[in-house]
Amino acid sequence: MAELTSMFNIGKEIEKKLKSVGIDTSEELTRIGSKEAFARLKTRYPNVCLVHLYTLQGAIDEMEYNQLPDKTKAELKNFSDGFK
Repeated sequence: MAELTSMFNIGKEIEKKLKSVGIDTSEELTRIGSKEAFARLKTRYPNVCLVHLYTLQGAIDEMEYNQLPDKTKAELKNFSDGFK
């Protein structure tokens, strides 16, 4: 089982937040997906924003979050907007 910080975009702070919502490994984050992870984070930390969602997806896709395809960014933005 790989540490969350072994993934792209995941530093100590986001790792701590993910662990606080029950996501302890990179495999678990990949399994549940960025949207579910974001929903859990948003419930506990209302200040998380769209960039956090991009960060999570980038980690799963093994790329820097700012390199996500525009189509993926648009889909994630639509999902994030549902929390406003």
